[in-house]
Formats: sequence, structure tokens, C-alpha cells
Amino acid sequence: MKRGGRENLRSEMVVPSLKSGRMVEAVLTAAAEDGLTLAKDGRIAGRVSRELIDKAKTATGITSDTELLEFALATIALEDKFADAFHEVRGTVDPEIDFGL
Repeated sequence: MKRGGRENLRSEMVVPSLKSGRMVEAVLTAAAEDGLTLAKDGRIAGRVSRELIDKAKTATGITSDTELLEFALATIALEDKFADAFHEVRGTVDPEIDFGL
């Protein structure tokens, strides 16, 4: 579903980095290094749109449903908390400090 022309912008910005495979590889490698993919003892099931699955596979280059789900979950589990930390310290630096810029 297109939302006010944002789909094209999103595709141009996100898809190239995903299609290179570097992001997928980096996320799955980080998940493995954190021990998140060692045991295959969990099971998850759900119904989602075929279009969503197809677009996600096309965007990532992933062909396996299992690997796609693993990538999606790892992306969430390994989420960078920088933005949250940055917002937490907002206003703690004296605005009068001269950084010499």
C-alpha cells in the first residue's frame, strides 16, 4: 500500500542497503556472536500477508522463510539503543560551553 508517495522514498533508501546482503549478514552474524541463534528450540507460527513476505524476501535477498523470520527477530533483538540514550541525556550538557566551533 502506498502512503503519500513515501513508498518510493523508502524503497530508494532502505532496499539498496538490504539488497547488498551486508545488513542481513551483519545482523545474523551479530545474533550468532551473542549466542541468539545457537539453540533451535523455539517455534513460532502466524499468518501474514504473502505480499509482505514476498517484499521482505525481495528486499533482503533471503529466500528461506525461517531465515527471514530469524533476520526479522534478530533485527529487533539487537536494536541499537543509541537514540534512547541520546534522548535521556538531552539537556545535561551546559548550553554555555564553548566547543571552539
